[in-house]
Amino acid sequence: MRGAVLTGAHFMNGDIAAAEGAIAAGCRFFAGYPITPATEVTERMAERLPEVNGRYIQMEDEIGSMAAILGASAAGMKSMTSTSGPGFSLMMENIGLGAMMEIPCVVLDVQRGGPSTGLPTLVAQQDMMQARWGSHGDYALVAYCPNSPQEMFNLAIQAFNTAEKYRIPALIMADESIGHMTEKVVIPEQGAIHLVGRKKPTVPPEQYVPFRPDEDLIPPMALAGEGYFVRMTGLTHDEYGRPAINLDAQTKLIPRLTEKIHKHASDIIEYEEMQMEDADVVVVAYGITSRCVRRSVELARKDGVRAGLFRLITAWPFPEKKVKELASRVKAFVVPEINLGQMVLEVERAVAGRVPVRSVTYHGGGLPSPELTYKTIIEVAK
Repeated sequence: MRGAVLTGAHFMNGDIAAAEGAIAAGCRFFAGYPITPATEVTERMAERLPEVNGRYIQMEDEIGSMAAILGASAAGMKSMTSTSGPGFSLMMENIGLGAMMEIPCVVLDVQRGGPSTGLPTLVAQQDMMQARWGSHGDYALVAYCPNSPQEMFNLAIQAFNTAEKYRIPALIMADESIGHMTEKVVIPEQGAIHLVGRKKPTVPPEQYVPFRPDEDLIPPMALAGEGYFVRMTGLTHDEYGRPAINLDAQTKLIPRLTEKIHKHASDIIEYEEMQMEDADVVVVAYGITSRCVRRSVELARKDGVRAGLFRLITAWPFPEKKVKELASRVKAFVVPEINLGQMVLEVERAVAGRVPVRSVTYHGGGLPSPELTYKTIIEVAK
């Protein structure tokens, strides 16, 4: 089977589907540390990467894992790691390093109940704000929220494309239920999969400036060992990659690191709408919660309440413009999530008090109750 990339229909869980999606995207380096409920990802990559001439390394911890995939990417490899809550926390400093050095890579977080060791084998969605603000400083990343094993496969590919295109660590914010759910996953022929590679320099080595951006705000990226001068640092730096510890350099660099995502937000943001055409009450959900609350919307419709589901596929950047547009024509928003209220804060910010926003919280450890969300829909519709 050496060299084989899977195709066809398979029955697999979300963690394995994500690993296969990464391989289909061209990932050939994985560094990780086993942690429930993401261990199946590392196990699959340990088994499969040697079959496609890739490399798997089990690191001593998640700090080293994140550092290793940054180094591999700087040398030209499409690289990935996976983890869950405690490991995600340990990766944060080096995720910030990846944002500062603009190194493409993918981090899959299969969320579990926290804080601390929490509920290692049970579901939660408690890392959503950490995904946006977990590392220190100002930066912007992209985070996807799959709600099926098929999307674990699809969004793994999308995350690699996004990471390579915008030179960022891209995040996949899955949850235990999606990671351990087993469903049909269809893997297309390799030639049918759209892949994006990082932008390379078009000038000779003597004219290359490592962090000089094009009009899209993204600098071409030369690889170490290709004859180009490559310098990277976690310090604030100038366009040559040289440390520049001053206000002028910070004022030039940091806004670009955020604006290169904000400028392209309309191309990045993805969402799904269900029965939204005439909706008066909008349920905003993501991940496993979005599957559970479909029933809530159906029950409300049977009772004559025009409810609709707005599913976040991209959590970050948040689809602020779309939510603002919805707030101008609906009566209320309901935001169920398996945490004490995280993405609801973004909904409230976008709605800006124009209509009510109700949070429906679940503490982690079990699936959301369609009945509770349904009751909340009925309450806000009155």
